[in-house]
Amino acid sequence: MLFEQMDQSWQIALADTQPSLEKLEAKLRSNGSEFVPDFSKIMRAFELPLQDVRVLIVGQDPYPTPGHAIGLSFAVAQGTNPLPRSLKNIMIELRDDIGRTVSAGGDLTKWSAQGVLLLNRHLTTDVSEAGAHSDLGWAEFTDRVIRVLNRQLGRNLVAILWGAQAQELRQALCDCVVIASAHPSPLSARKGFFGSKPFSRTNDALQQAGLKSIDWAC
Repeated sequence: MLFEQMDQSWQIALADTQPSLEKLEAKLRSNGSEFVPDFSKIMRAFELPLQDVRVLIVGQDPYPTPGHAIGLSFAVAQGTNPLPRSLKNIMIELRDDIGRTVSAGGDLTKWSAQGVLLLNRHLTTDVSEAGAHSDLGWAEFTDRVIRVLNRQLGRNLVAILWGAQAQELRQALCDCVVIASAHPSPLSARKGFFGSKPFSRTNDALQQAGLKSIDWAC
């Protein structure tokens, strides 16, 4: 079922991952703990067709707070208040970078609709326990996703890598444009995330590749 939730373009590109996704699904269904996001939203990032991807933003795993995770990295359900602190810092940097008013809602689905793949390395975690599924097997699947993106999109993809763990993927994204900085979490945002201008830099890179810019306002 997880495999079938992906757009057909991903099913074709990731056909060899179907057995591993079936194993992951079995683990989740036999897991005695409540996990996030809802099962129907686990593969939400892959509703975006592969050929439409222009930008990749990598997160670690879903927000563990019930009702927050929606299957897109750093994104939360509409009406979430207060915003997670990492997302709040993203909104602050977005405002300072693009010089436009940013809503308090932080609706990142507007980015996804324009070709921004919001991908977590681990697509699930237990409620109230960040990183609980780091050994479940998700990294092997998402590493495969990264290799497909690098091979098929190359210089037509801009990868935004926030924090040391995301930057471990730099080598796998060797054919893409990589924009890296500190993570937007409260612990590191002032150590290189604030002022890094990832949004305007991404649009500059897209324009140089002859691609349409992202309207980051949200």
